[in-house]
Order: sequence, then structure tokens, then C-alpha cells
Amino acid sequence: MLSPVRLISEAADLAARRHNGMARKGRGNEPCINHLAEVANLLATATDGADAELVAAGWLHDTIEDTDTTRAELAQTFSERVASLVVECTDDMSLPKALRRRKQIEDAPHKSPGAKLIKIADKISNTGGRIQTDPSAEERDDLADYVEWATQVVAGCRGGNAWLDEKFDDAVKAARALL
Repeated sequence: MLSPVRLISEAADLAARRHNGMARKGRGNEPCINHLAEVANLLATATDGADAELVAAGWLHDTIEDTDTTRAELAQTFSERVASLVVECTDDMSLPKALRRRKQIEDAPHKSPGAKLIKIADKISNTGGRIQTDPSAEERDDLADYVEWATQVVAGCRGGNAWLDEKFDDAVKAARALL
């Protein structure tokens, strides 16, 4: 088993290498790694650094979905818990977007406590990533659509960490101020 610092450092390194060259939606092609760093930092702050596996899973939460990384690789390299958390947060990309979104809403209340925290941190980061200065009509529509859906997902995840719940509410308020 890796030390907590090594676990998080190795997770950040793998996330950076696997997502190299990938950009996130919103914020003018910002590197995907910025999103992963933000999610991991939100989780580290929310838990006051007490859960290294959760923070590592935050770094890695998109690796199976976005890259050729496997669950087995994550379990072997990190831990069974890290791999399980990442799998819980992975969408089946073979499904149409509308169905993936509906499944996230339906599945949210049944996730493990750690996966719920990752989902909330992910939605905070993704909401912030869609907030633009002087947004176009298309950007406003995308933001409104995302916030409505994310609010439904987070409703099934709330209660595990008051600080994260509040941060999500703040992100929604900031988004709605632009609509």
C-alpha cells in the first residue's frame, strides 16, 4: 500500500499522463487536468485531507470513461477502493447522452458515500467551467441545461458533507446569476 502522499501523487501523475492533450468543455479549451485537479482539491478540502483514497479517486474519476485505463489497472496500482470509486463515477459512454444523464439521476442516491462526494465535486467543477463572462445565448442555454440536470444528480448525493453541499449551492447561484 502506498503512503497517502504517494497515493495522491501517483494518481495525479497517472491522470495527467492519461488526459494529456484533452480539453474540457467550457472555459475555452482549458486542459482536462485542471478539472481533475479541482475535483481532487475540493475533496481534499471537504475531508480536511483525511481520505487519501477519496482524493486519489477524485484525480482519477474520469480515467476509465475518457481513456483506455481499466478498473483492474486502478485496483492494482492504487487500491480496490480507489478502483471501485472510479467505476461508480464512470458513465457508460455507449449509451446516448440523455440516457446517461437519466441514469446518473436515478443512480445517485444508491452510490457509496465516497462516490456521492466525488459526484458533487465533479458537478461543482463542471458548473464553474460553464460560467463565462458575457456568455453567448448558446453558452447560457448550455449552462441552464447543465445546472438543471446537475441539481437533480446532486439532490441524490447530498448529506455526506455540508461544505461540499454549500459549495454546490454557491456554484448554482453564480450560474443562475448569469441566466
